[in-house]
Amino acid sequence: MPLPSPGAELDGAPPVAVFSGTLREASGADVWALGFRSVDGEHLVGSQVADAADLLPAPVADVLSRARARGAVGEVVEVPVHAGDGAPESVLLVGLGTGTATDLRRAGAALSRRVRGRAHLAVAIGADCLGGDLVAAEERADVAALRALTEGLVLGGFSFDLKTQPGQAAVGQVTLTGVGEGAETAVRQARVTAHAGWFSRALAVMPSNVKNPAWLADRATEVAHAHGLECQVWDEPALERDGFGGVLAVGQASVSGPRFVRLDYAPEGAGRRTPHVVLVGKGITFDTGGLSLKPSDSMAPMKRDMTGAGVVLAVMAALRDLGCPVRVTGLLACAENAVGGAALRPGDVIRHYGGRTTEVTNTDAEGRLVLADGLAYAVDTIEPDVLVDVATLTGAVRIALGQRLGGLFTDDAELADQLVTAGRSSGEPVWHLPLVDDYLERLESRVADADNAGGTPGAITAALFLRPFAGSVRWAHLDLASVGDSPSDQFEWTQGATGFGARLLLRWLCHEAATGRKARR
Repeated sequence: MPLPSPGAELDGAPPVAVFSGTLREASGADVWALGFRSVDGEHLVGSQVADAADLLPAPVADVLSRARARGAVGEVVEVPVHAGDGAPESVLLVGLGTGTATDLRRAGAALSRRVRGRAHLAVAIGADCLGGDLVAAEERADVAALRALTEGLVLGGFSFDLKTQPGQAAVGQVTLTGVGEGAETAVRQARVTAHAGWFSRALAVMPSNVKNPAWLADRATEVAHAHGLECQVWDEPALERDGFGGVLAVGQASVSGPRFVRLDYAPEGAGRRTPHVVLVGKGITFDTGGLSLKPSDSMAPMKRDMTGAGVVLAVMAALRDLGCPVRVTGLLACAENAVGGAALRPGDVIRHYGGRTTEVTNTDAEGRLVLADGLAYAVDTIEPDVLVDVATLTGAVRIALGQRLGGLFTDDAELADQLVTAGRSSGEPVWHLPLVDDYLERLESRVADADNAGGTPGAITAALFLRPFAGSVRWAHLDLASVGDSPSDQFEWTQGATGFGARLLLRWLCHEAATGRKARR
């Protein structure tokens, strides 16, 4: 059974190169693509259209008018070309919408889907086709455009199957032409970020007869070896010895025993004053709901209930390539929530890492049980500056936000602003939801410190359950169940598991304001 590669160059992800020359000079490309926008009824096409003029049956403006092109983001008009030396097999005109970073990312993804199975795509996006709100002020407009376009070109090509005759693979090579000086670094970083999204998505779609907790821990070990990270894995005896009661309880009915994984990254020259961030990922490799059994329709997609751990692993794999300036520890709390004679029962009381107790009234509210151990371990052992947990946790967040926004909970306004901004810039947006203390009474238990299933509003009570385990550390909770699956091929998403969150966290971590405050002296 093939495994997703843990490296920066992921199997199947198209490599993206930069080239200062023109489309005509990009030898070997069998498809050319030119971006265009429609402004006040006129079509704007980059200056490199001159390279294609002698190949087209009519002036490009006439071609677009005849096709009734509107310049909508991701709109693709294919133009038949005249054969000749060095001529491509086809020319594609790609709508860039308003030319913003978001639209360019989506246009790149649409283009990548269109050229599946082709050998070499050469792309030209003229500066006169760019819009005005590209991204952060620290980047030039052309650099921001190339960053977003690159991410879309990689992510739009995603596919995964285990068929004996696989479907069409992503385009073999992409060349961005007419790229000015200084953009190479931005394109390289965009490739790394997009590959992290690809990797987290590939982990999420791997079937659970392959992907059990031990398998996920093995992938983490490979990532550590490939990227110079420290790695520690707890098996069942070690979990018992160190008191990881939540992870053990959730995984106790499965023939595939639970695991807890710690990965550590430090930038060159890191010292005591270097900020330290801990990410905790929910790694439920399959979720039946336990004895509180899910209905079959809800159970079918539960191979991706380890999305949080997959996102954390993908982030850890990318940090060194991106030169992340802060120390980062990734914790993966991995278990399979199975049904059997040894299963966790409603009414059981478990003792988490650190001693806090939980009465389990719903075994299908298991993700918070493993996250609680991870949060408590981080506070006790690592004492980070910031603590963020990542999980596909509640169906309630999907009811609240739909399938295009992730949920964010934190009492720290500054941290919330940073994560919301990072989500917007990365194309993985989240919405800051409230932690309402009035609902704490719903978590009260007669026999334990808390009940694991506080009822409605479900996303808020789940976040409130987790909050005590973070202690006094600055903490944020990302509930990504709303965006864990895409209902269709749309924007940079492929139908199915999304691996949502890797780009958001990398955008946040790899900027100096990742913790928002100076590290402790």
